[in-house]
Amino acid sequence: MFRKFYPREYYDSTYSIDFKKYYRMGYRAVLFDVDNTLVEHDAPCDNRASTLIQSLKEMGFQVCFISNNDEERVKMFNEGLGAKYIYKAGKPLAKGYQKAMDLLGTDETNTMFVGDQLFTDIWGANNAHVRSVLVKPIAKHEEIQIVLKRIPEKLILFFYLRKHKLRTK
Repeated sequence: MFRKFYPREYYDSTYSIDFKKYYRMGYRAVLFDVDNTLVEHDAPCDNRASTLIQSLKEMGFQVCFISNNDEERVKMFNEGLGAKYIYKAGKPLAKGYQKAMDLLGTDETNTMFVGDQLFTDIWGANNAHVRSVLVKPIAKHEEIQIVLKRIPEKLILFFYLRKHKLRTK
């Protein structure tokens, strides 16, 4: 029942992911949610996020941000990074992920997605058949509509972790 919300992997942070491993596995594009995945909600791009994006590009990855936010927010975050982005992506629908793959010239076999929410990010990535990677949210304080979603997410994560006998990486 909950499988559609299960990520392929689960990490403590975006910044703890071994992207070199995924590159060796054949992945060539990383799609990211922005808020609470790379930076706190509504925060500008910081040095840590900028360094990560630059290192991914140097590694050979293409990068695209996929957000349900408006263009102003995503464009502001992307300033200076030069990545492609999709705003008002309609997550969890697959269309935003597919649009990103079209922009990057990649497909489901060599594209991965990193996000912090099960009901939008991970469900959407799973709908688009791309590798879904869940990370713990950066900020502890979130908007009320997200806080309310975190309650059922905890239940789903409980079953996910029990099924896979995992802890976050």
